[in-house]
Amino acid sequence: MSVRFFKHYFNVPFLLLGLGEALVFILSVYFAVAYCSLSNVCGMTNSSHLMPQAFVFSAVMLLSLLAMGLYQARLEGYTYIIARIVMGFVVGGGVILALTTAFSMIHLNLQSTLFLLLISFLSVCLLRFLFVHTVDTRLLKRRVLVYGAGRKADAILARFQNKIDKRGFEFVGFIHTDGDPDSSPNKRILRPNKPLCEFARELGVDELVDAIDDRRSKLPLRELLDCKAHGINVINLLSFFERESGYVNVNLLDPSWIIFSDGFKQTALKSLIKRGLDIVISLVLLAVSWPIILLVALAIWLESDCKGPIFYKQIRVGQKGREFKIYKFRSMRTDAEKEGKAIWASKNDSRITRVGKFIRKTRMDELPQIYNVLKGNMSFVGPRPERPEFDSVLRDKIAYYDQRNQIKPGLTGWAQLCYPYGATDQDALEKLQYDLYYVKNQSIFLDLIIIFRTFEVILFGKGAR
Repeated sequence: MSVRFFKHYFNVPFLLLGLGEALVFILSVYFAVAYCSLSNVCGMTNSSHLMPQAFVFSAVMLLSLLAMGLYQARLEGYTYIIARIVMGFVVGGGVILALTTAFSMIHLNLQSTLFLLLISFLSVCLLRFLFVHTVDTRLLKRRVLVYGAGRKADAILARFQNKIDKRGFEFVGFIHTDGDPDSSPNKRILRPNKPLCEFARELGVDELVDAIDDRRSKLPLRELLDCKAHGINVINLLSFFERESGYVNVNLLDPSWIIFSDGFKQTALKSLIKRGLDIVISLVLLAVSWPIILLVALAIWLESDCKGPIFYKQIRVGQKGREFKIYKFRSMRTDAEKEGKAIWASKNDSRITRVGKFIRKTRMDELPQIYNVLKGNMSFVGPRPERPEFDSVLRDKIAYYDQRNQIKPGLTGWAQLCYPYGATDQDALEKLQYDLYYVKNQSIFLDLIIIFRTFEVILFGKGAR
C-alpha cells in the first residue's frame, strides 16, 4: 500500500513505522528524564518544557535512520537492519551529544544521555522486529489482479520476483485475454466465467493492473469502471512500475504517457527555489569539508611524488545538451586514457591509484564539483552528467535517453541511490529509468530525501567503483 506526497510515493507500512519510532523517541526522552530525576544524577526538569526538546531528539534520530536507508522498501535480513540502526544511532547520537553539550538541548548529563540512547536503541530494535515479522509480512498488503497474461505480464514477473520486490502487495493472478498469448508458464492464469468486477470481489482484489499487450483489443471499459465504482483501484502498468519500483519502465513507455502524465514539467519558481537550495547546501558542505579537501589534495600530491595534477577536468553533457567542464580529484593514473579514447571504469580497474580507490569508495573525489554547483553548471541533485562520447552513443541506442538532459545534472541523484555504478549500455538503460522517475517527479521534498539518503551511499560504499 502506497500514498503519494509531493509527487513521490511512500510505502504506508514504513510511514506507520516512522510514526511509531517517532513516538518511541519522544517517550524515551520522558523516560530518561524520569530516570535522571529519580536517581538524583541531575536536577529536576520541568516537563512542560520537555516536549519541544523531545521533538528535536525525535527529528534528529529519524533523519539519521532515514540517512541509513531504513525507510526504504528493499531491506533484506534482520542483521542488515540492525547494522544500519547501529550506524544511525552512531550518527544521530553524535549529533545529540553535541547539541546537549553545546546548547543544553535536553537537561541531562552524559550518563543520562547515553541511557536515553540505549533505551531508544533497544526500543527501535524491538519495534523493527515486530514490524518485520507482523506488519510487513501479513498486514496492509494489497491483493493485485493483473489484466493480461502476455509479454507485459512477463515484465511484471521479471521485475517483482521475490518478497522484497513485492513487499507491499501480492499477486492474485493474471487474467487471460483473447488478444494476448499466455507467454509464461510461471503465472497463475485466470479465466473468469462471470463479470470482471464480481470475479475480482470474490478474490478479495484491492487493485487491478492493466497489462494487456494488444492495445487494439477492446478493453472492457464498462467492467473496469464497475470495478472502480466498487472500490477496486484500476491502474495502468507504467504507473504501477513507477509507484512500486521508483522508476519509469522504458521498454513499456510510449510518448503519450509522458505528454499526459502529471510530471515532466519545470516552472520558474521551482527552478529558483532549487537554485537557492543548491547554493545554501554547497556553501555549508564547503565550510564543513574544506579540511578534507586539503587532506585529499595533499594525499594525491604525495602519492604522485609531488608532481602531476591533483584535479581532473573532463567535458560532460549538461542541461539541454550543453557541454561543460566537470572538476574531480584525480583518482586514476595520469595515463589512464593515453590513447585519447573514453573508457568506462570497470570493477577493480587497474588504472585507479591507491588514494583514488579510497576517495572513490567514499565519494571524496566528487567534492570539487561543489564549484560546478556554485557556478550553475550542475545542481546538487539530478541525473549524473555523462561524457559526450558516451552520451551520443546512448542517445542513439536508448529511447528517451535525451529526456534526462532536460534538467541540470547533479552531484547525487535518485539513480545513484537505487542502482549501482553503471559501466555498460544495459546499466545506462537501467539508470535512465530511475533518472526519468526523478525528472518526472522532481520536487524540493524529493531532493531533500535524496540528500539524506546519500549518506547511506557514502557510508556503505554503494555503487562506488
